[in-house]
Amino acid sequence: MSAEVHAWAGDEEQTKTYANLLIELNSAVGIAVPVIQGYHALAILHLGAGRYREALEATKYVHTQSPFGWTSQSLPLAIEAAARSNEHELAKSLLLRLDVRAQASGSPWALGLAAQSRALLSVGPETEHMYQSALAHLSQTLVTRDLAYARLLYGEWLRRDNRRVDAREQLRPAHEFFLMMGAKEFAKRTEAELLATGERVRPRTVDRTADLTPQERRVASLAADGLTNSEIAATLFLSSATIDYHLRKVYRKLNIESRRQLGKALRTQTSG
Repeated sequence: MSAEVHAWAGDEEQTKTYANLLIELNSAVGIAVPVIQGYHALAILHLGAGRYREALEATKYVHTQSPFGWTSQSLPLAIEAAARSNEHELAKSLLLRLDVRAQASGSPWALGLAAQSRALLSVGPETEHMYQSALAHLSQTLVTRDLAYARLLYGEWLRRDNRRVDAREQLRPAHEFFLMMGAKEFAKRTEAELLATGERVRPRTVDRTADLTPQERRVASLAADGLTNSEIAATLFLSSATIDYHLRKVYRKLNIESRRQLGKALRTQTSG
């Protein structure tokens, strides 16, 4: 798995191992994109845990070196980290850079991330308008993870504005998505906000007999047979990222942690 996948999963040790490897090896040969990917993963890890100063440090490479590639994905993380670290002037300067990129792109994804970042730095009625704009744009994309994250940020703001009922409407779907994705630290962060609204969050239990979709069963069966994600992707004419997504859903439904446990779990489900 990539450093970013481990970061979203909240796996600190693995994230740091993979991220530092990307940074050290590629810095030595002057390849910027993998270096950004390494720092990007570290920023995600720290944001999930609420370590905003560490997240800001992880984004430093992007906003000081201005490397080509992946910058648009890392700038929103840098803006949030700066805003929550009370580095408001830095956050504003980074937002200007993100806005230029978003306007040049014109894509719903870019415009959504820019609106979300602008909301973090806004005050008054404009804040809600920016969050709603972010949701409207991101809802048009396939990047459901970023939509869930925008809901989390919007829900946090609504809760702090003492609009607990409205906050729950944003936080509930974000919490459900992060649980499904296996993003445990972001799920905890969202759950803490829900609890602060007075919501009672029941512990989520995984039903071992939950039905896998036909696609999930095909992916799980091939993985249990020893095929790699790339080999499964080629067999099913899907991307490796899609295979990884399906497997994470399978693991959650079967309450397992790795593909080594797949064979037994599938047999148990079938016999049950």
